[in-house]
Amino acid sequence: MKMVSNWSNAIAHVDCDAFYASCEAARHPELKGRPICVLSSQNAIVVAKSYAAKALGITTGMPVWEAKKLAPQVVYLAADFRYYGQVSNKVFSILRRYSPDIEIYSIDEAFMDMNGIRILWRKSFQQLADDIRLTICRETGITVSVGISNTRTLAKLASEANKPDGTMIVPGKGIESFLSELPVAAIPGIGRNRAALLQKFKIHTSLQFAQLEDGLMHRLLGRHGMLLKYELSGRSVLPLQLKPVLPKSIARTASMGEVSADRQIIAAHLSYHTMRLVSDLVAKHLLVRRLYVFLTLASFERQGTHIQLDFATHSLKRMTAAVKAGFLKLFRAGEIYRGCGVVATDISRQDSATDDLFGFSREDSRQSSLMLTVNRINKKYGDRTISLAAVKMVKQKNKQPRFRYPLFIAH
Repeated sequence: MKMVSNWSNAIAHVDCDAFYASCEAARHPELKGRPICVLSSQNAIVVAKSYAAKALGITTGMPVWEAKKLAPQVVYLAADFRYYGQVSNKVFSILRRYSPDIEIYSIDEAFMDMNGIRILWRKSFQQLADDIRLTICRETGITVSVGISNTRTLAKLASEANKPDGTMIVPGKGIESFLSELPVAAIPGIGRNRAALLQKFKIHTSLQFAQLEDGLMHRLLGRHGMLLKYELSGRSVLPLQLKPVLPKSIARTASMGEVSADRQIIAAHLSYHTMRLVSDLVAKHLLVRRLYVFLTLASFERQGTHIQLDFATHSLKRMTAAVKAGFLKLFRAGEIYRGCGVVATDISRQDSATDDLFGFSREDSRQSSLMLTVNRINKKYGDRTISLAAVKMVKQKNKQPRFRYPLFIAH
């Protein structure tokens, strides 16, 4: 298939760099430059890390005890999704200044329709990408990477190619050269197993993938492979979802990468999936009323349970408690497990939510607003200017204070 050689379409992908860790560094200037890890709701595993922590060998999903043994100098912080959601909303509001048409893909990334935007701003795509990056850094304190190309798949590859805090523009005439340098595993949607399959047919680069004969592509990856092939050739076939349909369900599941009977390891993985799910809900302003929690045995048999929540929510505290109850119901000592997951159903939009009978949803909202006010005051006048009466002070090894709000403590 011949590559597109012009700007037949223009899409930008904006991706926040090490988002959770960057948010923490932004509100705690004393942590700038220090390695940071953000932990699961029960502080069991690392769910995010800064580039400095990654350089020390820490990986996402690593148990906290292992990470601390490997790198005791790292600052370990509990996640605060209310705050991350606020930063995310600010980033997306900045993007809408440049283009009214954006797709919120996750809490830390978005796609933008850039068609006609050069004329509006009288700037090149390179200048626009740099403006976006610098404006977000100046107004939020975090860095982003921006990629612009003919399709969403190429734009995402472009933003990944110059991380962190970089821009990459891939015009139609530059697609072939750009893809020739990228391994096939870099293509979004091509996981480890698919990459291994493709390599058996001597497909090692993204360019070789884009030039693969249609019949063989259908045989190997079906319709999904053909869509990616068109996208990589510069033909946009995956349009932006500017007005996303309310999903029937959102799932966060995965194999654990090993079989285990260890209760703490399995609970840690479930905790990680719960946080990923909350991240999606917060970013897309969605609430959930029903959860399905499951464990997958070594035999691949799945055992699950449905949990009805008291009211629609995306509270990390409430969802963690529900998932924990489901886990305790399902887990059997002596059984060996290979995977687990959390599925949200009965999903509604946050702006159409009604208060529950006893006002707990209003309580969540009020506490969120109160914490936002406290954060603003402390950011302006110093970390210890004001605190909540029930807040616990957590001392790190470097003697720096850390606020932990009761809202995010799972019991």
